[in-house]
Amino acid sequence: MARKRSHPAVRFLWIVAGLTLLVVILGGLYRWFEQDLMRWVMVPSVEFAEVPLPAGANYGEARLWIARPDIPGNPALWRPQEVAAAGGPARASVFFIHPTSFIESSAWNAPVDHAESANRAALFVRSQASAFNGVGAIWAPRYRQATFGAFLTDEDNARRALAFAYRDVLAAYEEFVRQAPRDRPIVLAAHSQGSLHLLRLLQERIKGAPEAGRVAAVYLVGWPVSETADLPALPFPACARPDQARCILSWQSFAEPAEPSQVTEVYDGSTGPGGVSRAGSPMLCTNPITGAHGGGAEARLNLGTLVPSEDFTSATFVRGAVPARCDVRGFLLIGPTDALPEMGPYGLPGNNFHVYDYALFWGNVRADVERRLAAYEGRR
Repeated sequence: MARKRSHPAVRFLWIVAGLTLLVVILGGLYRWFEQDLMRWVMVPSVEFAEVPLPAGANYGEARLWIARPDIPGNPALWRPQEVAAAGGPARASVFFIHPTSFIESSAWNAPVDHAESANRAALFVRSQASAFNGVGAIWAPRYRQATFGAFLTDEDNARRALAFAYRDVLAAYEEFVRQAPRDRPIVLAAHSQGSLHLLRLLQERIKGAPEAGRVAAVYLVGWPVSETADLPALPFPACARPDQARCILSWQSFAEPAEPSQVTEVYDGSTGPGGVSRAGSPMLCTNPITGAHGGGAEARLNLGTLVPSEDFTSATFVRGAVPARCDVRGFLLIGPTDALPEMGPYGLPGNNFHVYDYALFWGNVRADVERRLAAYEGRR
């Protein structure tokens, strides 16, 4: 007896069901082996080698900067249409260190003229450093940053890459101090890899330096700062209040349900200055909406989030959209993902909104630095 053939629509449904099952299985495998896959793809397989600067280049020249006062139309000058331009002369000098924008696995450090990472870095300066253009002139150096894969391994090549990147940051900072007006206060700000370098700069170069007395505020955003292992070695305390100057702010943004184990596993296995263990210690969490240490704030108090366009070349300024609260460990929780604006495809595993640490609270950061600078001027 001949077998009865199934209807084409039924066969199609079986194919769809099979493909769906395959996607579910592959998705589960990806989540299970996610970190291993990222390491395999992103960690360079070559040995560390120093990347030269362009011939004759030094930080006295504008070509090694993304933003500084003598570069017209630089990305740090951007602001949303809804935000008024600052009036009057600059009141402060802002030194900003951009996050990782080099994601190649062909080398451990980026050439400063690598076009793709340079364009990405300019976007970061536009969406992050621009929050400070209401109070001062922004200096944001190009530097031979460590590649993204350097943060996925503990091999010696990664340590050498980060140390090499820091050399550029230090050289840029020395030029900033040399050229910035000495009668103005200083604001120090960074994100992610930039905050790692700023931490070291605070510990090794700024602590006890003559210009340390001019620092009005420090924004160590997107990098874990231990309250017990790191803060005692820094020249400034954590910001406890929104009207406090000469202090440090830090936060790391996660949507709920948050799964920050990728951060805590590395953090708990690391040590701060002098070999002090960070294991189990609380991370500094400043609520960027309130400017206070810890606590929570409703979305209605958010003064403005930058919601990027699909190609990240523009942004919509949305007020009252994102809440924030610091949890017990020190992560900044911003509510469930389905209640947040659509921020784009660059979220990290575990509902980590790391890329958007500044954009989520752009309006509040702008107001915060204004308050802290006023407090510094009042003290002076």
